[in-house]
Amino acid sequence: MVLSTPKFFGRRKGRTIRKAKSFLLENFLNKVRLSPDTTFDVQKMFGKPVQKVFLEIGFGDGEHLAELSCKMKDVGFVGVEVFQNGVANLLSLITGVKDGQNLSEDIAVLSERADNVRIFDDDVRLLFKAIPDGFFDKIYLLFPDPWPKKRHENRRFVNPDNLKELSRILKKGGILQIATDHPIYKRHVLRTMRANKDFVWTAKTSADWRNPPQDWFETKYQRKALREGRRPVFFEYEKKFE
Repeated sequence: MVLSTPKFFGRRKGRTIRKAKSFLLENFLNKVRLSPDTTFDVQKMFGKPVQKVFLEIGFGDGEHLAELSCKMKDVGFVGVEVFQNGVANLLSLITGVKDGQNLSEDIAVLSERADNVRIFDDDVRLLFKAIPDGFFDKIYLLFPDPWPKKRHENRRFVNPDNLKELSRILKKGGILQIATDHPIYKRHVLRTMRANKDFVWTAKTSADWRNPPQDWFETKYQRKALREGRRPVFFEYEKKFE
């Protein structure tokens, strides 16, 4: 499959990755890695058949994804992240491998976990063509880069082109959950989603978007935002049935 490469803005690697996490990138990532040629099949792509499939776009350090996938063993999770340090951290969370341990190529997910996490370590737009219509039950977009400057507005992930793809790969009645702590991005999401005809905002009261959802796991990034006085909001949109 030949895919055009969209222009990506942002970092792909940060500070030096420590020994154990580098080992996981080299020796374990391929066991759970997806490619643009992956066949999306709920019966085959995880360690066992799953009841639902969730997608997290830009999982950061992987804390949210690791926590939910451990609790929801009958759900398959696809995590997408271009930042190599974040991918390495998620691998550490799901395997338990850390510095100071004996490193072996015979690595598996922790015994208390299911083999229900798959990772695409590149731009999610490269994966869209491989994903069948209506494949996902839920999509998370948590604290995306707000690109607050006006001249960078076209870099924001919430845009008509990406929403068209998210609508296509999400089941009817499926949920798109967007969290942000940036005031400009809050307004951008509200404005852009209001103009989109495929989704309906599920909030009935202000508490529905000011408070985290029931299945929420607070991440290190969120705790930092709260310490610095930035209050996150949690927008939930349902894909329309018609």
